[in-house]
Amino acid sequence: MRKSHSVSRREFLKIAGVGAVGLASSKLLPGLPFVGKVLAQSDEVPDLEVQLRAVESEVSILSGNPTQVWMYQGEVLQGDPSSLQSIPDSYLGPIFRVRQGQHIRIHFVNELSEASIIHWHGLLLPEAMDAHPGYAIASGETYTYDFEVVNRAGTYWYHPHPHGSTATQVYNGLAGLFIVSDDEESTLSLPANGYDIPLVFQDRSFDADNQLVYISGGMMTQMMTEMMGFLGDNILVNGKADFELDVETRAYRLRLLNGSNFRMLKLGWEDGTPLTVIGTDGGLLETPVERPYVTLSPGERVELWADFNGRTIGSQLLLKSLPFSGVEMGGMMMGGMEMPETTTLPQGEEYTVLKVNIVQESTETLTLPERLSTIQRYALSDAINADAPRTFEIAMINEAWSLNGRTFQMDAVADDEIVQANSLEVWEFVNVVNGGGMGNMPGHDMGNMGGNDDVMTEDQMAHPMHVHGVQFQILERTVDDAFREGWETISAGYVDEGWKDTVLLMPGERVKLLMRFGSDLGLYVFHCHNLEHEDLGLMRNYRVE
Repeated sequence: MRKSHSVSRREFLKIAGVGAVGLASSKLLPGLPFVGKVLAQSDEVPDLEVQLRAVESEVSILSGNPTQVWMYQGEVLQGDPSSLQSIPDSYLGPIFRVRQGQHIRIHFVNELSEASIIHWHGLLLPEAMDAHPGYAIASGETYTYDFEVVNRAGTYWYHPHPHGSTATQVYNGLAGLFIVSDDEESTLSLPANGYDIPLVFQDRSFDADNQLVYISGGMMTQMMTEMMGFLGDNILVNGKADFELDVETRAYRLRLLNGSNFRMLKLGWEDGTPLTVIGTDGGLLETPVERPYVTLSPGERVELWADFNGRTIGSQLLLKSLPFSGVEMGGMMMGGMEMPETTTLPQGEEYTVLKVNIVQESTETLTLPERLSTIQRYALSDAINADAPRTFEIAMINEAWSLNGRTFQMDAVADDEIVQANSLEVWEFVNVVNGGGMGNMPGHDMGNMGGNDDVMTEDQMAHPMHVHGVQFQILERTVDDAFREGWETISAGYVDEGWKDTVLLMPGERVKLLMRFGSDLGLYVFHCHNLEHEDLGLMRNYRVE
């Protein structure tokens, strides 16, 4: 297999005319041959073919100097040009808008200075299309994704997934939305076109020159940020600061993604209006549900029916992240003193994330459907391990975040991480209550820090867990009474009625999931979507065989 380098649009079109060849890096996992579809000389023409480049660029985010960012830039080579929609003046990648059943081919060209690969978060794909961190390609190489969209209508997204640098690459700007529609959704009179609004929430910090600041400060502050997770000082929406949304007096469909590295959101309208939820990670709910607020951890999505009918022209409505507690229990200590905050916007503080301006009267009236979709409900009794759930305990052991006492190894799979194809299983994640020290934190020399006695942690933290290759249903949640007070500040915002691929576990919480594994064999990962935790090893493989 030869390596591929960046080619021009003309060359891509030439390739498309005779058939496209899927190429990957030579740095594949042991025992994992490249299994991407190779379609040379094939008569099959994709419904949509795209070149997607990861590049270094700049964009104006704050007033003054532009900010240096990394971003995905896309171009449609074959198919409907409207399938790829750019967000003007944003570092976020183009929005894919596709339909269930379409054949998609994407040529990912890595023009960064380091290895990268794209994970299509929430999509049900073969192993090599998913793609495992072991498929990361070097600078100058191209990886071709070729797959059929089998997911139901929903809001999915894509972002880099190279082990050890996912957090920095996402923080620098690499992310985008992947929106799927289907026949079931098309029968509904949901807000469409300019009234179907994606909103990506992320936090960032900037220096005096408007450049991104990631992990900074002294060694101890940097270590704390890595162990706890990054929190920025500014809330960006669709890659923009001080974002305002102008609306008419009518119903909108708002697609919300928490694309932050670690920041959690407790989203509610300032005037107390309940939120009407119509979809979650894996698409539309069966029926709309109301929540006083919605809780979104990193990686989670939610879709809202937001009706501004009856509001006064010229008025403004604020969407806020409401106060909560209990995400970080205790905190890092050094020499008996608590470490300082690394952000001016601490986790759990109240702040405005979005300003909605009512600017125009509308004569169009939409009615919220009483029924949105049909969801196949699995029966617990049909699970092959109904009486003995596959359990994964999240804890800090030997100064490292772990799953069942293990951290990530690129090609390692333990006996309890092997699942059967075409099987239904119960998985249980447990956020273990424990404490520990940082004296032997991986990657850090503690020799000049006064020894283990000077550095201590209380490491009960929230963990958003994401499982690749499946959508799952949430069976139940329980929480240790010692942590119930913090849990109750966010739990009314859980929306567990639909399909999910990411689930939040607060400290002391355990969650049971019901998931069906398909016929695609191979190696997939599951991990914490606190991206700093993921990069530090809070991730494991599971193998479908």
